[in-house]
Amino acid sequence: MPIQVTCRHCLKRFQVSDKFAGKTGPCPNCKKPIEIPAIDEQVVIHAPQDDSPKDSTGTSVLKPVVRKETDVTKVGLFITLGTIAAVFAFAFALRFIEQTDIAMFIAQLLGLVVLAPPLVWAGYTFLYDQEREPYVGPELRNRVLICSAIFVVLWCVYAFVPTYVFELNQPAEMSYAVFGITLCVMIALGALASAGTFELEYFSGVIHAGLYFIVIVLLAFTSGVTLAGLPTELMP
Repeated sequence: MPIQVTCRHCLKRFQVSDKFAGKTGPCPNCKKPIEIPAIDEQVVIHAPQDDSPKDSTGTSVLKPVVRKETDVTKVGLFITLGTIAAVFAFAFALRFIEQTDIAMFIAQLLGLVVLAPPLVWAGYTFLYDQEREPYVGPELRNRVLICSAIFVVLWCVYAFVPTYVFELNQPAEMSYAVFGITLCVMIALGALASAGTFELEYFSGVIHAGLYFIVIVLLAFTSGVTLAGLPTELMP
């Protein structure tokens, strides 16, 4: 049985006959003397014992577990893009339609609710941890709905907290600096919701929550809704 030898001078690997075991000889590459390991000094690597059940041909009858990948399907992608496009088209149309305050509030609330599930789902399919088994089926649906509800509720931070703290008549009276801080707070809280609901890394949760909140800000801009910077004297 040939002996595996590695020259300690040039690190060249080669095989020699077992009749030279324990002897010293020149390396065929660098010609420097090296010692050939004895038979009992060799490191023998044994294959792991396979105790799995086998068929008549000796092949294991156990089948490997195939990992399920959560990819963005064409149907899901079309639904997400179609929903976003439809909501934005409706929001743009509101700029040219005179609406009462109640009707505008309902339209804004519908936009918050309708956009949440597709954006949450789309964000998860891109950001989920590749080292973990992804959520699929009813479990994914339930987590998407839970996270979506939390995102919608987090808009209460914008709607009530600055108004109460700074004694404003409406949230739109806050300065752009205060609005930026409020938006960052909502994204930070949303990141905790994303990380807890989908077991994401916190930074991935920030991206996940930021996707939703930034799209909602763009939706408000499209529909002509003022989120901040409105002078007090212009308020009714």
